[in-house]
Amino acid sequence: MITINEFMTAEPYTLRETDSLSDARKVMTEKNIRHIPITDENKHLLGLVTQRDVLAATAPASKLQTRSAPQAGDSDIKLSDIMIRDISVIHQTDSLRQAALYVQSHKYGCLPVLSGNQLVGIITDSDFIDIAINLLEQVDIEEQETSDDIEEETVADEISLLATEDI
Repeated sequence: MITINEFMTAEPYTLRETDSLSDARKVMTEKNIRHIPITDENKHLLGLVTQRDVLAATAPASKLQTRSAPQAGDSDIKLSDIMIRDISVIHQTDSLRQAALYVQSHKYGCLPVLSGNQLVGIITDSDFIDIAINLLEQVDIEEQETSDDIEEETVADEISLLATEDI
């Protein structure tokens, strides 16, 4: 069985619930990520902030759906106000296939990975695309090798046939 541990991003970038929307935007932009687990000082998972959450929280004031004041700036909005608290997780020893099916059926962008009750990684829909690309490349290589083997056998058979005709 292939486990999550083999493909997850270990030690993902995290923030605290007291960090701001501005902090989340900065980390997402600088690190080119779309999901930030929110943890406490002991790496216990408290929630998750996604790129969608950040975009929703920066919508015009009339659409702002946080507990912060409607006119608050990015640095005034705490992640505790916008983070998703009820999140699905997976354990690092769980099956990669199980995680892929779960992500697909629930249309999740990621699953935080736990060991015991501590965050140890994250696996994202992008990771599954990378895995699929890798598998497709391996299939292409095997098909090419098989095709090359068949061509070599055909050439060898033709050479053998020519040699027997000359006799």
